[in-house]
Amino acid sequence: MTRNRERTLVVCGHGMVAQRFLEELVARDPAPRLNIVVFNGESRPAYNRIQLSALLSGDADEDSLTLKPGDWFSRHGIQVHGGESVRAIDRQGQTVTTTTGRVQRYDRLVIATGSRPGQLGIPGEDLRGVTQFRDFNDTCHLIEQSRTRQRAVVVGGGFLGLEAAAGLLRRGVAVTVLHRSGHLLNRQLDPTGGNLLADALTSKGMDILTSTAPVQFLGRDSVRAVQLNDQTVISTDLVVVATGIVPNRELAEAAGLDCGRGIRVNRQLRTSDPNIHALGECCELESETFGLVEPGYQQARVLAQVLTDETSSASYRSSVLATRLKISDVPVFSCGLQAPDDSTESLIWQDFETGGYSHLMIRENRLVGAILVGDTGQGPWYQELITENANIARFRAQLPFGRQFCEVAA
Repeated sequence: MTRNRERTLVVCGHGMVAQRFLEELVARDPAPRLNIVVFNGESRPAYNRIQLSALLSGDADEDSLTLKPGDWFSRHGIQVHGGESVRAIDRQGQTVTTTTGRVQRYDRLVIATGSRPGQLGIPGEDLRGVTQFRDFNDTCHLIEQSRTRQRAVVVGGGFLGLEAAAGLLRRGVAVTVLHRSGHLLNRQLDPTGGNLLADALTSKGMDILTSTAPVQFLGRDSVRAVQLNDQTVISTDLVVVATGIVPNRELAEAAGLDCGRGIRVNRQLRTSDPNIHALGECCELESETFGLVEPGYQQARVLAQVLTDETSSASYRSSVLATRLKISDVPVFSCGLQAPDDSTESLIWQDFETGGYSHLMIRENRLVGAILVGDTGQGPWYQELITENANIARFRAQLPFGRQFCEVAA
């Protein structure tokens, strides 16, 4: 690929979204004439973070997580500096300085620094044996810990916490999950769905305590117990904190860019500096931050268009996103509204023998929300109905039974 070395694009970060951005960029026809330089704070190239739970449980190996082989970058003339992150941005001089002291000029800068696990801010959080589950190194650490630890407490009943708990359970560690909300996956499921998931996980040997939170971790040097908000004490030799994420905005903030919870951008992913863009979990658009990979992929596509065509009107618009998970072999699907309101009606189907459950929320003969536990095969079709705002009046009664029944009724 022929490139014009006078225009340099620097990318800070090399996670899944940054890699998708690079792929979108080089796939443009004609290919962009850019010198592309990537600074990756992690020692390994971009990998599939979604598969970390499979790595933890032993269902995947390290090599299978790599998104692109090394020669892909060389073929496209992309320089990737592994284990070297950007520590400062000089907006006036249009340079970045890395942790090794390297100074790199840029014409356009893309910040894709992702996010980090949130902290609880309670006593004992710095004890040995208190860890997190977020990246490849965290996963390798948990695998190592599972060889000698007997009991683990996982703080957080969201998908990261449950995946960590399921992986440790598969490795023979006794696991207790603490969740502040009244039911698991409270951002994706309704109470019935969350409780059905809890029942399924309990039957596999996981202990689950909802409406429960730790107030401190106990131990002298290493964690030995967790004190709960009801003063109960649970003994443990490993704690995994998985209670949400915080956008990594500090690099942008230090450079004087406009920041809120994340790095503020417009719909073309441009920051308050017209030469700097941000995308993925580190950015914030109209007070919204992004914790899933799919919005980041959509942003990557838009930004590739914007950077390769100065006249492009491409802009990022939030779309109807679905959560598809399989936790300890229990499939979960959620899309659209997660709880009924005064303007919705609910169609609920439940198979007490298999544990299958669906909760479909309807407003004015339009499907606006779908929650599925167990059998999630109809999830993509429900997402399609929600996205297209389709009128379901002709097959409303058959909707819980899936597309085939509805097509016959229509």
